[in-house]
Amino acid sequence: MSVEARLARLEANSEIQQLPIRYALAVDKRDLDMWTRLFVPDVNLGRHGVGRDALKAYIEPQVRWFYRSLHMICGHRIELGPDGPAGPELARGSVYCRAEHEVGDRWIVMAIRYDDSYRRVDGEWLFERRRERHWYAADVTERPQEVGFDSWGTMGRRPPLPAVDPEWGRFWAASDVGAVTTHPVGELGE
Repeated sequence: MSVEARLARLEANSEIQQLPIRYALAVDKRDLDMWTRLFVPDVNLGRHGVGRDALKAYIEPQVRWFYRSLHMICGHRIELGPDGPAGPELARGSVYCRAEHEVGDRWIVMAIRYDDSYRRVDGEWLFERRRERHWYAADVTERPQEVGFDSWGTMGRRPPLPAVDPEWGRFWAASDVGAVTTHPVGELGE
């Protein structure tokens, strides 16, 4: 790989690494314009529409469910796509996050993994898609296992992690998980 190609990949990696913290800052400041500018102009929200205006209309009521929030980025893995003439144009990654939310008299703590797709548009790296997945959401005074891993009740079902990852199931398949947990994955229908 040429020095120019290696440099382009390093620059892409560095620019992409800034997206999750910029996202966290935008959420916690409630700067919806900053938040939506982190996404590609043609961001696809499925049944909720296409574009940054649709994204803003979707997220504004979401962030009115809680007053204060704090999103802490705990790690970021990036896989760059193949190189084009100016370096990679597509990438994907996973971001770990611990988020805290003031909801009335409760302080909800969430363990999150974002599975992201990134695309370079006019020389700038942006989110193409963010898929938010949870391990749990529980008040700081609660044990996640004791409240079905979602005492906030925003997910409508048990959080998908860790069961969404096939490696998880393969690892535990031949084990007596009852020896290490009283709440095994699968007991509530996931």
